[in-house]
Amino acid sequence: MSADQPESEIKEPPPANRRRLWTFRLAAVLVGLAPFAIFEGLCLLCDWGRPSLHEDPFVGFRATQPLFVLNDDETRYEIPQSRQWYFRPASFAAKKPANEFRIFCLGGSTVQGEPFEPATAFPKWLEIALRAADPKRDWNVVNCGGISYATYRLVPVLQEVLQYQPDLIIFCEGHNEFLEYRAFDHIQRRGKILNAALDVASRSRSFTLLREGYLRLNGVSSSDTRDQRPKLPTEVEALLDYRGGLEEYHHDEAWRSGVISHFRYSIRRIVELTREAGVPLVLINPVSNFADCPPFKSEHLESLRPDELEQWESLCEAARGHLHTEHRDLYKAAQLFEQACQLDPLHAGGFYNLAKCYDAAGEFELARAAYLQAKDLDVCPLRVLQPMNDAVLEIASESDTPLVDALQLFESRSAHGIVGGDWLVDHVHPGFAGHQLLADALTKKLIEIDIVEPLSGWEEIKQEKYRAHFDSLDKLYFERGMATLQRLRGWAQGRVKRLRPGVQEAKPEKVGDSAKEGD
Repeated sequence: MSADQPESEIKEPPPANRRRLWTFRLAAVLVGLAPFAIFEGLCLLCDWGRPSLHEDPFVGFRATQPLFVLNDDETRYEIPQSRQWYFRPASFAAKKPANEFRIFCLGGSTVQGEPFEPATAFPKWLEIALRAADPKRDWNVVNCGGISYATYRLVPVLQEVLQYQPDLIIFCEGHNEFLEYRAFDHIQRRGKILNAALDVASRSRSFTLLREGYLRLNGVSSSDTRDQRPKLPTEVEALLDYRGGLEEYHHDEAWRSGVISHFRYSIRRIVELTREAGVPLVLINPVSNFADCPPFKSEHLESLRPDELEQWESLCEAARGHLHTEHRDLYKAAQLFEQACQLDPLHAGGFYNLAKCYDAAGEFELARAAYLQAKDLDVCPLRVLQPMNDAVLEIASESDTPLVDALQLFESRSAHGIVGGDWLVDHVHPGFAGHQLLADALTKKLIEIDIVEPLSGWEEIKQEKYRAHFDSLDKLYFERGMATLQRLRGWAQGRVKRLRPGVQEAKPEKVGDSAKEGD
Protein backbone atom coordinates (compact mmCIF):
# COMPACT_ATOMS: atom_id res chain seq x y z
CA MET A 1 0.00 0.00 0.00
CA SER A 2 1.36 3.39 -0.98
CA ALA A 3 1.77 6.12 1.60
CA ASP A 4 -0.74 8.32 -0.19
CA GLN A 5 -3.39 5.64 -0.65
CA PRO A 6 -6.78 6.99 0.55
CA GLU A 7 -8.10 5.49 3.80
CA SER A 8 -11.36 4.61 2.02
CA GLU A 9 -9.41 2.20 -0.21
CA ILE A 10 -7.90 0.29 2.76
CA LYS A 11 -9.68 -3.04 2.85
CA GLU A 12 -10.93 -4.51 6.12
CA PRO A 13 -10.21 -8.22 6.57
CA PRO A 14 -13.28 -10.36 5.90
CA PRO A 15 -15.43 -11.38 8.92
CA ALA A 16 -14.25 -14.98 8.73
CA ASN A 17 -10.63 -13.88 9.01
CA ARG A 18 -11.43 -11.62 11.97
CA ARG A 19 -13.13 -14.50 13.78
CA ARG A 20 -10.12 -16.73 13.14
CA LEU A 21 -7.81 -14.01 14.43
CA TRP A 22 -9.75 -13.60 17.69
CA THR A 23 -10.07 -17.37 18.06
CA PHE A 24 -6.30 -17.67 17.71
CA ARG A 25 -5.74 -14.94 20.32
CA LEU A 26 -8.17 -16.54 22.78
CA ALA A 27 -6.56 -19.94 22.26
CA ALA A 28 -3.13 -18.45 22.91
CA VAL A 29 -4.32 -16.93 26.18
CA LEU A 30 -5.92 -20.22 27.26
CA VAL A 31 -2.77 -22.18 26.39
CA GLY A 32 -0.73 -19.70 28.42
CA LEU A 33 -3.05 -20.07 31.41
CA ALA A 34 -3.36 -23.85 31.14
CA PRO A 35 -0.25 -24.66 33.25
CA PHE A 36 -1.59 -22.47 36.07
CA ALA A 37 -5.02 -24.09 35.88
CA ILE A 38 -3.46 -27.59 35.87
CA PHE A 39 -1.21 -26.70 38.80
CA GLU A 40 -4.15 -25.23 40.72
CA GLY A 41 -6.13 -28.43 40.07
CA LEU A 42 -3.21 -30.55 41.26
CA CYS A 43 -2.92 -28.47 44.44
CA LEU A 44 -6.64 -28.94 45.05
CA LEU A 45 -6.43 -32.70 44.42
CA CYS A 46 -3.47 -33.14 46.76
CA ASP A 47 -4.73 -30.55 49.27
CA TRP A 48 -1.57 -28.46 48.90
CA GLY A 49 -1.37 -24.75 49.60
CA ARG A 50 -4.77 -24.39 51.25
CA PRO A 51 -5.39 -20.62 51.54
CA SER A 52 -5.19 -19.61 55.16
CA LEU A 53 -8.52 -18.40 56.48
CA HIS A 54 -7.11 -18.06 59.95
CA GLU A 55 -4.89 -15.00 59.52
CA ASP A 56 -6.23 -11.47 59.41
CA PRO A 57 -3.79 -9.24 57.48
CA PHE A 58 -5.27 -6.11 59.09
CA VAL A 59 -4.86 -6.84 62.84
CA GLY A 60 -3.63 -9.40 65.32
CA PHE A 61 -4.40 -10.00 68.99
CA ARG A 62 -2.00 -10.16 71.91
CA ALA A 63 -3.84 -13.29 73.03
CA THR A 64 -7.17 -15.03 72.51
CA GLN A 65 -9.33 -16.90 74.99
CA PRO A 66 -12.04 -19.48 74.27
CA LEU A 67 -15.58 -18.22 74.63
CA PHE A 68 -16.82 -21.60 75.91
CA VAL A 69 -15.21 -23.96 78.41
CA LEU A 70 -16.30 -27.33 79.78
CA ASN A 71 -18.04 -27.27 83.15
CA ASP A 72 -16.70 -29.24 86.12
CA ASP A 73 -18.39 -32.51 85.19
CA GLU A 74 -17.51 -31.98 81.49
CA THR A 75 -21.11 -32.40 80.34
CA ARG A 76 -21.70 -28.88 79.03
CA TYR A 77 -19.83 -26.04 77.41
CA GLU A 78 -20.45 -22.73 79.19
CA ILE A 79 -19.35 -19.11 78.89
CA PRO A 80 -17.05 -18.63 81.90
CA GLN A 81 -17.42 -15.81 84.39
CA SER A 82 -14.25 -14.18 83.02
CA ARG A 83 -15.97 -13.53 79.67
CA GLN A 84 -19.30 -12.31 81.07
CA TRP A 85 -18.32 -8.65 81.08
CA TYR A 86 -18.96 -8.76 77.33
CA PHE A 87 -21.09 -11.91 76.87
CA ARG A 88 -24.11 -13.20 78.76
CA PRO A 89 -24.33 -16.76 80.16
CA ALA A 90 -25.01 -19.42 77.53
CA SER A 91 -24.35 -23.15 77.34
CA PHE A 92 -24.93 -26.30 75.32
CA ALA A 93 -24.35 -30.04 75.73
CA ALA A 94 -20.79 -31.28 75.22
CA LYS A 95 -22.21 -34.39 73.58
CA LYS A 96 -24.70 -33.20 71.01
CA PRO A 97 -28.09 -34.99 71.26
CA ALA A 98 -29.11 -36.84 68.13
CA ASN A 99 -32.23 -34.73 67.49
CA GLU A 100 -30.69 -31.34 68.28
CA PHE A 101 -30.42 -28.65 65.61
CA ARG A 102 -27.73 -26.31 66.95
CA ILE A 103 -27.63 -22.67 65.83
CA PHE A 104 -25.01 -20.14 66.90
CA CYS A 105 -25.92 -16.46 66.57
CA LEU A 106 -22.85 -14.24 66.40
CA GLY A 107 -22.79 -10.47 66.63
CA GLY A 108 -22.59 -7.50 68.97
CA SER A 109 -24.96 -6.04 71.51
CA THR A 110 -27.90 -6.17 69.05
CA VAL A 111 -27.62 -9.97 68.99
CA GLN A 112 -27.20 -10.05 72.77
CA GLY A 113 -30.39 -8.00 73.20
CA GLU A 114 -29.01 -4.85 74.86
CA PRO A 115 -30.21 -2.75 76.61
CA PHE A 116 -32.20 -5.73 77.86
CA GLU A 117 -30.95 -9.31 78.04
CA PRO A 118 -30.90 -12.40 75.79
CA ALA A 119 -34.38 -13.38 77.04
CA THR A 120 -35.90 -10.78 74.68
CA ALA A 121 -33.26 -10.82 71.91
CA PHE A 122 -34.09 -12.18 68.46
CA PRO A 123 -32.14 -15.47 68.99
CA LYS A 124 -34.55 -16.35 71.83
CA TRP A 125 -37.65 -15.42 69.79
CA LEU A 126 -36.17 -17.42 66.89
CA GLU A 127 -35.83 -20.50 69.09
CA ILE A 128 -39.46 -20.11 70.22
CA ALA A 129 -40.66 -19.64 66.65
CA LEU A 130 -38.72 -22.68 65.38
CA ARG A 131 -40.13 -24.89 68.11
CA ALA A 132 -43.61 -23.76 67.18
CA ALA A 133 -43.04 -24.22 63.45
CA ASP A 134 -41.23 -27.58 63.50
CA PRO A 135 -41.53 -29.37 66.87
CA LYS A 136 -40.03 -32.59 65.49
CA ARG A 137 -36.54 -31.17 66.12
CA ASP A 138 -34.88 -30.00 69.32
CA TRP A 139 -33.98 -26.45 68.31
CA ASN A 140 -31.14 -24.90 70.32
CA VAL A 141 -30.19 -21.29 69.50
CA VAL A 142 -27.01 -20.20 71.30
CA ASN A 143 -26.60 -16.44 71.78
CA CYS A 144 -22.97 -15.39 71.14
CA GLY A 145 -23.59 -11.64 71.08
CA GLY A 146 -20.66 -9.72 72.56
CA ILE A 147 -20.91 -6.13 73.82
CA SER A 148 -18.77 -3.83 71.61
CA TYR A 149 -17.53 -6.82 69.58
CA ALA A 150 -16.69 -5.84 66.00
CA THR A 151 -16.67 -8.23 63.06
CA TYR A 152 -12.91 -8.83 63.23
CA ARG A 153 -13.22 -9.85 66.91
CA LEU A 154 -16.04 -12.26 66.08
CA VAL A 155 -13.98 -14.23 63.56
CA PRO A 156 -12.04 -16.08 66.31
CA VAL A 157 -15.39 -16.79 68.01
CA LEU A 158 -16.66 -18.25 64.74
CA GLN A 159 -13.54 -20.39 64.36
CA GLU A 160 -14.19 -21.74 67.85
CA VAL A 161 -17.92 -22.49 67.52
CA LEU A 162 -17.36 -24.27 64.21
CA GLN A 163 -15.77 -27.00 66.35
CA TYR A 164 -18.99 -27.54 68.33
CA GLN A 165 -21.03 -29.31 65.64
CA PRO A 166 -23.18 -26.35 64.55
CA ASP A 167 -25.98 -26.91 62.07
CA LEU A 168 -26.28 -23.21 61.22
CA ILE A 169 -24.48 -19.92 61.85
CA ILE A 170 -26.34 -16.59 61.91
CA PHE A 171 -24.16 -13.48 61.72
CA CYS A 172 -25.18 -9.87 62.36
CA GLU A 173 -22.65 -7.07 62.93
CA GLY A 174 -21.38 -3.77 61.55
CA HIS A 175 -22.09 -1.18 64.24
CA ASN A 176 -18.94 -1.70 66.33
CA GLU A 177 -16.23 -1.38 63.69
CA PHE A 178 -15.06 2.08 64.80
CA LEU A 179 -14.94 1.48 68.55
CA GLU A 180 -11.25 0.53 68.67
CA TYR A 181 -8.57 2.55 66.94
CA ARG A 182 -6.21 0.53 64.77
CA ALA A 183 -3.79 1.76 62.12
CA PHE A 184 -3.78 0.49 58.55
CA ASP A 185 -0.46 1.95 57.39
CA HIS A 186 0.98 -1.47 56.51
CA ILE A 187 -2.01 -2.08 54.21
CA GLN A 188 -2.27 1.40 52.69
CA ARG A 189 1.43 1.61 51.82
CA ARG A 190 0.97 -1.18 49.27
CA GLY A 191 -1.56 0.82 47.26
CA LYS A 192 -5.06 -0.05 46.06
CA ILE A 193 -4.03 -1.92 42.90
CA LEU A 194 -1.54 -4.20 44.67
CA ASN A 195 -3.97 -4.82 47.55
CA ALA A 196 -6.73 -5.79 45.12
CA ALA A 197 -4.38 -8.10 43.20
CA LEU A 198 -3.14 -9.76 46.40
CA ASP A 199 -6.73 -10.19 47.61
CA VAL A 200 -7.64 -12.12 44.45
CA ALA A 201 -4.39 -14.09 44.25
CA SER A 202 -4.39 -15.09 47.92
CA ARG A 203 -7.55 -17.14 47.36
CA SER A 204 -5.70 -19.54 45.05
CA ARG A 205 -3.75 -22.55 46.28
CA SER A 206 -1.03 -22.00 43.69
CA PHE A 207 -0.27 -18.52 45.02
CA THR A 208 -0.35 -19.72 48.65
CA LEU A 209 2.02 -22.62 47.92
CA LEU A 210 4.44 -20.56 45.83
CA ARG A 211 4.44 -17.75 48.39
CA GLU A 212 5.22 -20.16 51.22
CA GLY A 213 8.02 -21.73 49.17
CA TYR A 214 9.52 -18.34 48.36
CA LEU A 215 9.49 -17.31 52.02
CA ARG A 216 11.14 -20.55 53.12
CA LEU A 217 13.87 -20.25 50.48
CA ASN A 218 14.62 -16.82 51.91
CA GLY A 219 14.60 -18.11 55.48
CA VAL A 220 11.42 -16.26 56.43
CA SER A 221 8.46 -17.80 58.22
CA SER A 222 5.03 -16.79 56.90
CA SER A 223 4.12 -15.81 60.45
CA ASP A 224 6.95 -13.26 60.46
CA THR A 225 5.31 -11.33 57.63
CA ARG A 226 2.47 -10.33 59.96
CA ASP A 227 4.68 -8.45 62.43
CA GLN A 228 3.61 -5.09 61.04
CA ARG A 229 -0.01 -5.64 62.05
CA PRO A 230 -1.28 -3.69 65.05
CA LYS A 231 -1.79 -6.01 68.03
CA LEU A 232 -5.06 -5.45 69.86
CA PRO A 233 -5.66 -6.43 73.50
CA THR A 234 -7.35 -9.71 74.30
CA GLU A 235 -10.64 -7.97 75.13
CA VAL A 236 -12.25 -4.86 73.68
CA GLU A 237 -10.91 -1.50 74.78
CA ALA A 238 -13.40 0.84 73.15
CA LEU A 239 -12.44 4.50 72.96
CA LEU A 240 -15.79 5.45 74.52
CA ASP A 241 -15.20 3.18 77.52
CA TYR A 242 -12.97 5.88 79.01
CA ARG A 243 -13.20 9.54 79.86
CA GLY A 244 -12.44 11.76 76.89
CA GLY A 245 -13.12 8.99 74.39
CA LEU A 246 -15.41 11.11 72.23
CA GLU A 247 -12.69 13.76 71.88
CA GLU A 248 -10.43 11.19 70.20
CA TYR A 249 -12.73 10.95 67.17
CA HIS A 250 -12.00 13.29 64.25
CA HIS A 251 -12.50 13.36 60.50
CA ASP A 252 -10.02 10.79 59.17
CA GLU A 253 -10.75 9.56 55.68
CA ALA A 254 -7.79 7.17 55.61
CA TRP A 255 -8.94 5.46 58.81
CA ARG A 256 -12.54 5.37 57.61
CA SER A 257 -11.47 3.74 54.35
CA GLY A 258 -9.33 1.21 56.22
CA VAL A 259 -12.18 0.25 58.56
CA ILE A 260 -14.55 -0.28 55.63
CA SER A 261 -11.97 -2.46 53.83
CA HIS A 262 -11.36 -4.46 57.01
CA PHE A 263 -15.10 -4.99 57.47
CA ARG A 264 -15.50 -6.17 53.89
CA TYR A 265 -12.57 -8.55 54.31
CA SER A 266 -13.97 -9.94 57.57
CA ILE A 267 -17.45 -10.60 56.12
CA ARG A 268 -15.92 -12.38 53.14
CA ARG A 269 -13.72 -14.40 55.51
CA ILE A 270 -16.76 -15.43 57.58
CA VAL A 271 -18.46 -16.69 54.42
CA GLU A 272 -15.36 -18.66 53.41
CA LEU A 273 -14.78 -20.15 56.87
CA THR A 274 -18.34 -21.46 57.16
CA ARG A 275 -18.25 -22.77 53.60
CA GLU A 276 -14.97 -24.59 54.23
CA ALA A 277 -16.52 -26.16 57.35
CA GLY A 278 -19.65 -27.16 55.43
CA VAL A 279 -21.93 -25.23 57.80
CA PRO A 280 -24.81 -23.11 56.41
CA LEU A 281 -24.64 -19.38 57.08
CA VAL A 282 -27.31 -16.67 57.16
CA LEU A 283 -26.12 -13.06 57.04
CA ILE A 284 -28.14 -10.18 58.49
CA ASN A 285 -27.77 -6.70 57.00
CA PRO A 286 -27.83 -4.38 60.06
CA VAL A 287 -30.39 -1.63 60.60
CA SER A 288 -29.84 1.83 62.14
CA ASN A 289 -32.00 4.60 63.58
CA PHE A 290 -32.00 7.41 61.02
CA ALA A 291 -34.83 9.71 62.12
CA ASP A 292 -34.48 9.95 65.89
CA CYS A 293 -30.73 9.80 66.41
CA PRO A 294 -28.66 12.95 65.78
CA PRO A 295 -24.98 12.44 64.94
CA PHE A 296 -22.89 11.78 68.04
CA LYS A 297 -20.17 14.18 66.91
CA SER A 298 -19.93 16.71 64.09
CA GLU A 299 -16.86 18.57 62.88
CA HIS A 300 -16.55 21.35 60.34
CA LEU A 301 -14.59 21.08 57.14
CA GLU A 302 -10.97 21.73 58.12
CA SER A 303 -10.42 24.17 55.26
CA LEU A 304 -13.43 26.31 56.22
CA ARG A 305 -12.32 29.92 56.65
CA PRO A 306 -13.50 31.95 59.68
CA ASP A 307 -15.79 34.07 57.50
CA GLU A 308 -17.28 30.91 55.95
CA LEU A 309 -17.82 29.42 59.39
CA GLU A 310 -19.61 32.61 60.43
CA GLN A 311 -21.72 32.43 57.28
CA TRP A 312 -22.58 28.76 58.00
CA GLU A 313 -23.70 29.64 61.52
CA SER A 314 -25.77 32.57 60.24
CA LEU A 315 -27.52 30.35 57.68
CA CYS A 316 -28.39 27.75 60.32
CA GLU A 317 -29.60 30.40 62.75
CA ALA A 318 -31.79 31.99 60.08
CA ALA A 319 -33.19 28.57 59.14
CA ARG A 320 -34.07 27.81 62.76
CA GLY A 321 -35.78 31.19 62.91
CA HIS A 322 -38.11 30.12 60.09
CA LEU A 323 -38.93 26.95 62.01
CA HIS A 324 -39.88 28.61 65.29
CA THR A 325 -41.58 31.83 64.28
CA GLU A 326 -45.33 32.31 64.23
CA HIS A 327 -45.29 32.25 60.42
CA ARG A 328 -43.45 28.95 60.00
CA ASP A 329 -41.81 28.50 56.58
CA LEU A 330 -40.37 25.01 56.17
CA TYR A 331 -39.32 25.51 52.57
CA LYS A 332 -37.39 28.68 53.33
CA ALA A 333 -35.74 26.92 56.26
CA ALA A 334 -34.82 24.00 53.98
CA GLN A 335 -33.26 26.37 51.42
CA LEU A 336 -31.09 27.93 54.12
CA PHE A 337 -30.02 24.54 55.51
CA GLU A 338 -29.21 23.43 51.94
CA GLN A 339 -26.93 26.45 51.53
CA ALA A 340 -25.22 25.62 54.82
CA CYS A 341 -24.63 22.02 53.68
CA GLN A 342 -23.19 23.22 50.39
CA LEU A 343 -20.85 25.54 52.28
CA ASP A 344 -19.72 22.73 54.62
CA PRO A 345 -20.40 19.29 53.09
CA LEU A 346 -18.74 17.43 56.02
CA HIS A 347 -20.78 18.68 58.97
CA ALA A 348 -23.05 15.80 60.03
CA GLY A 349 -25.26 18.00 62.20
CA GLY A 350 -25.97 20.31 59.27
CA PHE A 351 -27.35 17.41 57.23
CA TYR A 352 -29.38 16.16 60.18
CA ASN A 353 -31.00 19.60 60.52
CA LEU A 354 -31.74 19.54 56.79
CA ALA A 355 -33.22 16.03 57.05
CA LYS A 356 -35.53 17.06 59.89
CA CYS A 357 -36.70 20.03 57.86
CA TYR A 358 -37.39 17.93 54.77
CA ASP A 359 -39.19 15.38 56.97
CA ALA A 360 -41.49 18.03 58.45
CA ALA A 361 -42.17 19.40 54.96
CA GLY A 362 -43.23 15.98 53.64
CA GLU A 363 -40.21 15.65 51.31
CA PHE A 364 -39.53 12.13 52.49
CA GLU A 365 -37.13 10.93 49.77
CA LEU A 366 -34.98 14.02 50.29
CA ALA A 367 -35.27 13.52 54.06
CA ARG A 368 -34.04 9.92 53.90
CA ALA A 369 -31.06 10.91 51.74
CA ALA A 370 -30.12 13.69 54.18
CA TYR A 371 -30.55 11.39 57.21
CA LEU A 372 -28.27 8.86 55.54
CA GLN A 373 -25.68 11.55 54.82
CA ALA A 374 -25.81 12.72 58.45
CA LYS A 375 -25.27 9.14 59.68
CA ASP A 376 -22.36 8.48 57.35
CA LEU A 377 -20.68 11.81 58.18
CA ASP A 378 -20.91 11.20 61.93
CA VAL A 379 -17.37 11.71 63.25
CA CYS A 380 -18.10 9.06 65.90
CA PRO A 381 -19.69 6.30 63.76
CA LEU A 382 -21.67 4.10 66.14
CA ARG A 383 -24.01 3.06 63.32
CA VAL A 384 -23.03 0.90 60.36
CA LEU A 385 -22.00 3.02 57.37
CA GLN A 386 -23.81 2.67 54.06
CA PRO A 387 -20.73 1.26 52.22
CA MET A 388 -20.68 -1.49 54.85
CA ASN A 389 -24.40 -2.24 54.35
CA ASP A 390 -23.63 -2.42 50.63
CA ALA A 391 -20.73 -4.81 51.29
CA VAL A 392 -22.99 -7.26 53.15
CA LEU A 393 -25.50 -7.23 50.29
CA GLU A 394 -22.81 -7.61 47.62
CA ILE A 395 -20.96 -10.46 49.35
CA ALA A 396 -24.20 -12.33 50.09
CA SER A 397 -25.20 -12.01 46.45
CA GLU A 398 -21.80 -12.97 45.03
CA SER A 399 -21.42 -15.99 47.32
CA ASP A 400 -25.08 -17.05 47.14
CA THR A 401 -25.31 -16.78 50.95
CA PRO A 402 -28.84 -16.55 52.42
CA LEU A 403 -29.55 -13.03 53.67
CA VAL A 404 -32.08 -11.30 55.89
CA ASP A 405 -31.99 -7.59 55.06
CA ALA A 406 -32.95 -6.05 58.41
CA LEU A 407 -32.54 -2.53 57.02
CA GLN A 408 -35.06 -3.14 54.24
CA LEU A 409 -37.33 -5.09 56.61
CA PHE A 410 -37.55 -2.25 59.13
CA GLU A 411 -37.84 0.41 56.41
CA SER A 412 -40.81 -1.43 54.91
CA ARG A 413 -42.61 -1.12 58.23
CA SER A 414 -41.58 2.45 59.07
CA ALA A 415 -43.44 5.62 58.15
CA HIS A 416 -42.23 6.81 54.74
CA GLY A 417 -39.46 4.18 54.78
CA ILE A 418 -37.40 6.07 57.41
CA VAL A 419 -36.44 3.97 60.44
CA GLY A 420 -36.74 5.74 63.78
CA GLY A 421 -37.73 5.31 67.39
CA ASP A 422 -40.83 3.27 66.56
CA TRP A 423 -38.64 0.19 66.07
CA LEU A 424 -35.31 1.04 67.72
CA VAL A 425 -34.90 2.13 71.35
CA ASP A 426 -31.69 4.04 70.60
CA HIS A 427 -29.24 4.37 67.70
CA VAL A 428 -29.10 0.66 66.78
CA HIS A 429 -30.90 -1.59 69.27
CA PRO A 430 -34.38 -2.89 68.35
CA GLY A 431 -37.24 -2.85 70.82
CA PHE A 432 -39.12 -6.03 71.71
CA ALA A 433 -41.32 -5.86 68.59
CA GLY A 434 -38.23 -5.28 66.45
CA HIS A 435 -36.50 -8.39 67.81
CA GLN A 436 -39.64 -10.44 67.15
CA LEU A 437 -39.87 -9.01 63.64
CA LEU A 438 -36.29 -10.08 62.96
CA ALA A 439 -36.90 -13.55 64.42
CA ASP A 440 -39.97 -13.97 62.19
CA ALA A 441 -37.95 -12.98 59.11
CA LEU A 442 -35.21 -15.48 60.02
CA THR A 443 -37.78 -18.25 60.54
CA LYS A 444 -39.29 -17.57 57.11
CA LYS A 445 -35.81 -17.56 55.57
CA LEU A 446 -35.09 -20.99 57.09
CA ILE A 447 -38.38 -22.26 55.71
CA GLU A 448 -37.45 -20.81 52.32
CA ILE A 449 -34.08 -22.62 52.24
CA ASP A 450 -35.69 -25.91 53.39
CA ILE A 451 -34.15 -26.10 56.84
CA VAL A 452 -37.56 -25.88 58.53
CA GLU A 453 -40.66 -27.89 57.62
CA PRO A 454 -43.48 -25.89 59.26
CA LEU A 455 -46.71 -27.23 60.64
CA SER A 456 -50.00 -25.87 59.38
CA GLY A 457 -51.10 -22.97 61.56
CA TRP A 458 -47.70 -22.62 63.22
CA GLU A 459 -47.79 -18.81 63.27
CA GLU A 460 -50.77 -18.75 65.65
CA ILE A 461 -48.96 -21.20 67.95
CA LYS A 462 -45.86 -19.01 67.75
CA GLN A 463 -47.77 -15.89 68.81
CA GLU A 464 -49.21 -17.71 71.82
CA LYS A 465 -45.74 -18.85 72.85
CA TYR A 466 -44.36 -15.33 72.33
CA ARG A 467 -47.00 -13.95 74.72
CA ALA A 468 -46.40 -16.66 77.30
CA HIS A 469 -42.64 -16.05 77.27
CA PHE A 470 -43.03 -12.28 77.51
CA ASP A 471 -45.48 -12.63 80.42
CA SER A 472 -43.00 -14.86 82.28
CA LEU A 473 -40.52 -11.96 82.65
CA ASP A 474 -40.74 -10.13 85.95
CA LYS A 475 -40.87 -6.38 86.57
CA LEU A 476 -37.21 -6.30 87.63
CA TYR A 477 -36.17 -7.52 84.18
CA PHE A 478 -37.63 -4.42 82.52
CA GLU A 479 -36.30 -2.07 85.20
CA ARG A 480 -32.77 -3.39 84.69
CA GLY A 481 -33.14 -2.88 80.95
CA MET A 482 -34.27 0.74 81.30
CA ALA A 483 -31.35 1.47 83.65
CA THR A 484 -28.96 -0.07 81.11
CA LEU A 485 -30.51 2.06 78.37
CA GLN A 486 -29.75 5.23 80.31
CA ARG A 487 -26.13 4.15 80.84
CA LEU A 488 -25.81 3.22 77.18
CA ARG A 489 -27.03 6.62 76.06
CA GLY A 490 -24.51 8.31 78.33
CA TRP A 491 -21.74 6.07 77.01
CA ALA A 492 -22.61 6.90 73.38
CA GLN A 493 -22.53 10.61 74.19
CA GLY A 494 -19.06 10.39 75.77
CA ARG A 495 -20.19 10.86 79.37
CA VAL A 496 -18.12 8.01 80.84
CA LYS A 497 -16.06 9.04 83.88
CA ARG A 498 -13.75 6.01 84.05
CA LEU A 499 -10.09 6.81 83.43
CA ARG A 500 -7.98 4.71 81.08
CA PRO A 501 -5.55 2.49 83.04
CA GLY A 502 -2.31 4.34 83.71
CA VAL A 503 -3.93 7.79 83.40
CA GLN A 504 -4.05 9.80 86.59
CA GLU A 505 -6.79 12.18 87.63
CA ALA A 506 -5.79 15.76 86.81
CA LYS A 507 -5.35 17.87 89.94
CA PRO A 508 -7.64 20.91 90.17
CA GLU A 509 -5.96 24.26 89.64
CA LYS A 510 -5.44 26.44 92.70
CA VAL A 511 -7.82 29.34 93.17
CA GLY A 512 -6.23 32.50 91.78
CA ASP A 513 -3.99 30.69 89.28
CA SER A 514 -3.27 33.44 86.75
CA ALA A 515 -3.16 30.96 83.86
CA LYS A 516 -6.76 29.87 84.51
CA GLU A 517 -8.29 32.95 86.04
CA GLY A 518 -11.22 34.27 84.06
CA ASP A 519 -11.81 31.06 82.00
